Amino acid sequence: MHFNEEKPIWRQIYELIAKRILSGEWPEGERIVSVREMAASVGVNPNTVMRSYEHLEADGVIFNRRGIGFFVAEGARERMCAIERKKFIDEELPKLRERLLLLGLIIEVKSNSKNG
Repeated sequence: MHFNEEKPIWRQIYELIAKRILSGEWPEGERIVSVREMAASVGVNPNTVMRSYEHLEADGVIFNRRGIGFFVAEGARERMCAIERKKFIDEELPKLRERLLLLGLIIEVKSNSKNG
């Protein structure tokens, strides 16, 4: 995995797992790769991966079955979607808006309603 220097590695791993859950690659109830397996596949220290897993667990996206491993929690896709939406609105959209204004670009939004 190629890491972006502007963002902590644990956060990038968190986002990788989020993407897999959002895409359906890792469905609810499925066991995910172990901390050691993930660390080996992305080439980082297992402690870094564990930090990602701890944040995902705190967000209610994954859970740990002692001695068995981590699993995708029920409702994980919806929770992850809500987390990513909020992050997009709070962090990415303002940057995008600023960039559009600087470049003189206007986005026309069409309404899906009959009156719009």
